[in-house]
Amino acid sequence: MHTRFDASQSVEIAVPQQPIPIQHYLRQPKRLVQALVEVNRIEQLSEEVFRLKMRPLAFMTLSIQPTVDMRVWADSDGTVHLESVACQIRGVEYINQRFALNLKGRLSPYQINGITYLKGKADLQVQVELPPPFWLTPKPLLETTGNGLLKSVLLTIKHRLMQQLLLDYATWAKTGSEANISGEVRVLPAN
Repeated sequence: MHTRFDASQSVEIAVPQQPIPIQHYLRQPKRLVQALVEVNRIEQLSEEVFRLKMRPLAFMTLSIQPTVDMRVWADSDGTVHLESVACQIRGVEYINQRFALNLKGRLSPYQINGITYLKGKADLQVQVELPPPFWLTPKPLLETTGNGLLKSVLLTIKHRLMQQLLLDYATWAKTGSEANISGEVRVLPAN
């Protein structure tokens, strides 16, 4: 039985002013990923691609653990893009062979009256062929459960974005500006 689940999540947050604009922070995909996902769940595969090991998820009577390869990159204006490039399901081989995950997201800084905001949206879609025991379950029940599961995943990411990302940015901006102040090199004119 082929089933599709969908979820979307939007976010808009005011960014507290720091000595270094957030656009500089957002151009560092690794820092951004580490702010959104626990460090022990991340493996960096290349400059822009990260393998994220999600926590085990319960769907009806199944326990699955998705591992998603995400490409994360930033434009020169600080707009961050992310998209899934591969996925593996641990726990149920039948589903792993019949599973497709598509995640696309975007986070952009903008200013209104001198205040910087981050505005973003993430869309998550899963297509899966469920094993025979689920074929007798009413499709609306499966879809409601699956959509709710995806929404909870996106809400977790949104929560970390609103808290961890801003905390990490504040720490980074403070240490970065202190390094710039204490690391100044003065060149004295020759006599």
